[in-house]
Parts: sequence; C-alpha cells; structure tokens
Amino acid sequence: MLATSRWFRWAGPLAVIVLAAILRLWNLGHPHELVFDETFYVKDAWSLFNNGYESSWPDKADALFAAGQTNVFLSDPSFVVHPPLGKWLIALGMALWGADSSWGWRIVTALIGVLAVALLMLIARRLFGSTLLAVIAGFLLAIDGNAIVMSRVALLDNSVMLFALLGFGAVLLDRDWHSARLAARLARRREAGREPAWGPTLWWRPWLLAAGLAFGLASSVKWSGFYFLAAFGVYVVVVDALARRRAGVPFWLSAALLKQAPANFLLMVPVAAATFLASWTGWFVTRGGYYRDWAETAGNAWTGAFSWVPLPLQSFWHYQVAAYSYHVNVETPHPYQANPLTWLFMIRPTSMYFRSSALGENGCGFASCAEAITGIANPIIWWAATLAAVYLVYRLARYREWRVGLILTGLAAGYLPWLMYLNRTVFQFYTIAFEPYLLLGLTFVIGLLLGEPGAPVADAERVGPVADEERAARLRLAGIRIVLIFLAVAALVSVFFYPLWTGSQTPFLFWQLHIWLPSWR
Repeated sequence: MLATSRWFRWAGPLAVIVLAAILRLWNLGHPHELVFDETFYVKDAWSLFNNGYESSWPDKADALFAAGQTNVFLSDPSFVVHPPLGKWLIALGMALWGADSSWGWRIVTALIGVLAVALLMLIARRLFGSTLLAVIAGFLLAIDGNAIVMSRVALLDNSVMLFALLGFGAVLLDRDWHSARLAARLARRREAGREPAWGPTLWWRPWLLAAGLAFGLASSVKWSGFYFLAAFGVYVVVVDALARRRAGVPFWLSAALLKQAPANFLLMVPVAAATFLASWTGWFVTRGGYYRDWAETAGNAWTGAFSWVPLPLQSFWHYQVAAYSYHVNVETPHPYQANPLTWLFMIRPTSMYFRSSALGENGCGFASCAEAITGIANPIIWWAATLAAVYLVYRLARYREWRVGLILTGLAAGYLPWLMYLNRTVFQFYTIAFEPYLLLGLTFVIGLLLGEPGAPVADAERVGPVADEERAARLRLAGIRIVLIFLAVAALVSVFFYPLWTGSQTPFLFWQLHIWLPSWR
C-alpha cells in the first residue's frame, strides 16, 4: 500500500518539510519594518545580545531600527515580563545576518516553524503507527495560516510551541520505556518468589529528564511553558498508576502516588527549574538588568529565615514576582484582543500588519490595494480540528483510549489555564502553543475514517461487527473519499488565504473577500 511503501516513508515527510519551508521562507523579509509585537521582541533581542540584558530604546526607535540604525539602544534597563530564551533565539539570526535585516530577525522563528512540522510527523508516526497519518498531520500544520504567520514574525510563541511539543514527544516515548521496564522488574521479583505489593520505584527514566528539559526550555521563553510541565507531570502519574494496575500490582494507586510520583517530580522539576534559571545567565552575570541590584538597596534585602539567600537571587525573585503581577493584571484594551472562550471558534484573529492605499502604480494594478499579515488559521482546518477535539472528549469518556488522553492533555495544558484569565488582554495567536494537539486530534479522526492499518482503531470497532466484507469495503472507500475531499479543500483555502498571511500586495477587494466573519476586520 501507499502508506507502507518504502519510497513514501521518506518522500512523503520530505515533501511536507519542503512545502513547509517554502511557505515560511518565501519573501520572509517583507515587510522591512517591525510588525506587531516585533517592536518589543526584536529590539529586546538585539539589546540583550549586546548588553546581556534587555535595554531601553529612545522614542521613535522602530523607524530608526528599520532604517538600519540598530545600535541606538540605551544602557538603562527595560522592564520585560518574558524570560530571555526566545529573544536569544531571535538574536541568533540577527547576529548571523545582521540586525538591519528583517530576514535576519525572522529566520530563526521560521526555521522553528519548519522543525515543528518535522517533529509533529515524527510524533504522529510514533503515536499512530502510520506514515500516512504522520504525513497528513505534518501537511495540516505546514499549510495552516496560524502556523505560517507565527513562523514569519519574530514573536516568542512559536518557540513555546516547539519546546512544548518536544516535551510531549518525550512523554510519549517514556510511556513505552516505563511500561517495559516495570514489567521486567516485576517479573524478576515474581521469579524470585516475591509478590510486589507496591512495585518498584523506577529512578532511571531518561525520557522524563528530557521532558523536564523541554518544558523548562518552553518556560524559559514564556511562563506558560510551566503549564505544560504541570499538566504532563500529572499525566505521567496517571499513566504510571494504570500501568501498575495492568501489571497486577495490588496497591497500584498508592504506589504511583507515594512511591513513583516523588521520583518523577525529582526527574522533571529540578531540571526544568535549572533550565529556567540558566536562561537568565545574562541578567545574572551583568549588573545593568532591571531589578538586578534591588536587594542591595537599603531596606530591601530579606531578613529572618531567608536572609542567607544570595542577594542576586533575592533580586531575581523580586523581579519574577513583579513580572507575575503584571501578567495576571494586564487589562489594557487592545483592538485585537480575543477572549480565550472564543479561541476555538476563531472569532477575533490578530492583525499583525496592514497597509491600505492607492498603490496601483506600485504593483497590484488596481486603484485601491492592501497588504496584510493576519494571524488567521485556515478556517477549514481549524474548525474541523475543533469539532474533532469535542469528539475526542466524548471518545475518552467512552473508550478510555490512551492516545486520546495524551492528545487532550497537550490541548488542555495549552488552552485551559487561559480560562482563569478571561479579563486579561490576550490574543488569538497564543493558540499556536496548542495547535499541534488540535491537529493530532483531527488526524486521529482522519485515521478512523481511513481505516488504514495502524490507525487508532481497527475497522471492526469502527463499523461494528460486520460480516459483510463488501459493506466494510464501501464504508472504508467512503471514508477515503471524505478525507481526500477535505484535504483538497483545505489546500485550496490555504492558497486563497496565503497572500493575507505573508503581507503580499493585493487588490483591496481581494482582502475583503477573506472577511468571512464581521469580527475578522
């Protein structure tokens, strides 16, 4: 079959990666100006690279920066509320291609987007056991507008998405690692005549260490990465408990909670915390960062039981408390803010860049033209993925499938915490952090329709006990047709929207044709 042929195993994923690269790298330097929150992160990245901490900039610095005057930053620190790692990554491209190059300040984010497509295919292949489904998952991410836009602007959220997805993959690998070694340890004990009441504590779980590192990297870009660490920490405990129950351990629940869970904590959390601290190295080794010397000011240093804590760590803690206070209280109105309750329906996508004027003489051939970078997902893919997520909730409740539980954990980690902050000023593009799990959920449903070998559920369960093989074949053929039509329509919609994801100049009427909902203006 196509999905199992040797050439497809390599050519399929490679074609998707090439497609993702083309869609993200074509004309990446346009527009040559700071768009949306690039005004913060690009300039912060460059001052961080030069000073070791994020510095302040003079008035009208955006225009100066775009014009090539990139070293006008000041020595005074700037109060920034996101950790430094994402800005260090942006700075890497600027160091290689020059700070005056809009390609340079976006290239690393674009490459991260391409890597995410490749990583998602690897994860889907492991999760579903099907190269075809892996290619479909990667294809959906490759052509989706939210993923394309977030790969073409120098913001932080694409990095959060990639590192969280790495952690997801590590947790997936740990599942089989833990199950095999638990079974082996229990078998040896039983062969020795000892029936385990609680089972062993497994300390060597390298994939949990890797997950802690990955989630620590995500948290070193934005604090929201810690939600993934917490969610998957709980998930691992649940998986461990169920594994012990299947293995016949009598006290499986107490063993998972009281024996294995503390070990998991020590495997994941310290490495995540150390990674987070390490990302602030520039702040620690310099003296100019915001609040860097706070504890050395008279009256600020801690007293009592915590007076022994080194002054730089006291200053760092004060800084983090101030940043947290900002995060939970920011309610500054913004024309493109989007309530998290509306994210799954894509009611208010973010306009990153828009220019409308009489530009006909400059290329579009019409009297009124527009250029836009709008963070709107492919509507066909996004709404289908939302419906799939709702179905997966039902399916988990009914069938208790581990693949569904893992996918929904990723979705919950990236989405549900935002429901605690409905009054905050937040944006639709934050959804990039959990979009891979939406697409994995959609791919799961596609696998059910295809009935492909290695799909999540066998044909017999999908259609019920069917004695008539001809009827089963008709059902499978109908599923294949539905999937092919869906993928073709999704691809055509991406072609239609691509100019609005890349700032291409179009007739103003063309831009208007993409306003499918009044709130998309």
